[in-house]
Amino acid sequence: MIRKTVFGATLALLAASAAFTVTPAEAADSASVVKHYAELAEAKYQDSLTTAKALDAAIDALIATPGEATLKAAKEAWIKARVPYQQTEVYRFGNPIVDDWEGKVNAWPLDEGLIDYVDPSYGTESDSNPLYVANVIANPKIKINGEDYDATDITPETLRGLNEAGEIEANVATGYHAIEFLLWGQDLHGTGPGAGERPYTDYDKANCTGGNCDRRAAYLKAASTLLVADLEDMVKAWAPDGEATKNVEADPKAGLTAILTGMGSLSYGELAGERMKLGLLLHDPEEEHDCFSDNTYASHLNDAIGIKSAYTGEYVRVDGTKMTGPSLSELVAAKDKALDTEVRGKLDATLDAMNAMADRAQKVEAYDQMIGEGNTQGNAVVQKAIDGLVDQTKSIERVIAALDLGTVELEGSDSLDNPDAVFK
Repeated sequence: MIRKTVFGATLALLAASAAFTVTPAEAADSASVVKHYAELAEAKYQDSLTTAKALDAAIDALIATPGEATLKAAKEAWIKARVPYQQTEVYRFGNPIVDDWEGKVNAWPLDEGLIDYVDPSYGTESDSNPLYVANVIANPKIKINGEDYDATDITPETLRGLNEAGEIEANVATGYHAIEFLLWGQDLHGTGPGAGERPYTDYDKANCTGGNCDRRAAYLKAASTLLVADLEDMVKAWAPDGEATKNVEADPKAGLTAILTGMGSLSYGELAGERMKLGLLLHDPEEEHDCFSDNTYASHLNDAIGIKSAYTGEYVRVDGTKMTGPSLSELVAAKDKALDTEVRGKLDATLDAMNAMADRAQKVEAYDQMIGEGNTQGNAVVQKAIDGLVDQTKSIERVIAALDLGTVELEGSDSLDNPDAVFK
C-alpha cells in the first residue's frame, strides 16, 4: 500500500494440531534466524537511508539550478531510492513498529490536489475529501475540519500536520509518493504511453510555470527532509539495541511468526490483491503504485525480491555486498526438505513472472498500459505474477503449519476473496 487498511477478510491460518516440542537446539536455531532477519532489516533501512540522502542532494541541486539535467538526475535518484525501500516492505506486516510508521513514507494512493495544481480533468471536488483540491502550494492558509491551518511557511512540521489531514487517508502529504508527484507531476496518459511530464520550470523562479515556484521548491525540500529523518528513525529501530530488534528477538517463536506474517500478507492481500489484482480488475491506471513515474513494475519486483530475502536470509546491498546468514529456509529444510524445495521453487517462479513483467515494461509498454482494458497479452503478464504470489502464499501457510506457530493471520483482499465487491 501503502494504505493501512486492506479490503476484505483476513485469512486465518491454523497450524497442525499435532503437539510439537521445541528442543534447546531448535530454539537456538530459531533465535539465530530471527537475529539475522533483524540484521537484514537494519541493512535494508540503512541502504534506504543512503539512497534517500542521495535523492535529497539531487533535490537540492534541482532547486538551486532548475534545468532538464537536474530534474532528470532527481528523478533517477528517486527511482534508485525505491529499490532498497521496497525490499523492506516485508517487514511491515508482523512488526507493529514498522506498520505504525509506514504511513509517513509510502502511503498511497494520494489525492495530489491537496499538494499542488492539477489538470482540469482531475475535477474540483470529492464527496469523501474536502481537501481534494486544497493546493497547499498555492494557498498558504486552508481549513481542516473547519479550523484554519497556516501553511505560510512550508516546513517539515507543516507537512507532518497535513499528512492524513481531516483523518482522510488519501491526504498523503509526505513520503516517496508526494516527492514522486512533485518531480513528475500527474500522468495524464491514462493507459496510453507516457508518464508524468512536469517541466523543470515549475522550480525556476525566474521563468516560473505552474505558479508558486518558491513554495513548490520549499514543499519538495521539506518532504525530502522528512523522508531522510523518518528513515533515520527506522535505522535506529533495527539497530542491535533498537526497539524493533528487541521486540522481534524477545521470543524466537514470535519472531518466526513475524517473518511469515510479513511474507504471507505482502504476498497475498497487499501485493497480489490491493496493488495488482484491484487495478487489473478495474483496468484503472490510478490503481498503480508508482502512478506518476511509471515505476510500478520495479516496485512490485522489489517487493517480491524482499519476500524471498526474508526466507533465504540473503540480501545484496546497494554497494554490491552480499549478506547471508541463518535462514528460515534452513529451519524449514531441517524439518521438511521437500517443503523447503517447494517454497523456494514458488518464490523463484514468482520472481520469473515479475522479471517478465519488468522486461515487458522496459521494452514494450508501461505497467499502466499492461492493465488496460482489452490488452489481453499485458493483462496475462500481470495475472501470471499475481498467480505466483497467490501460489507461494499457499506454501507459506504450509510452513506456518510445519513450524507449529499456532494461529497466524495474513492480510486478505476483496480483489482476491470477493472480487464482485470492488465494483459496488
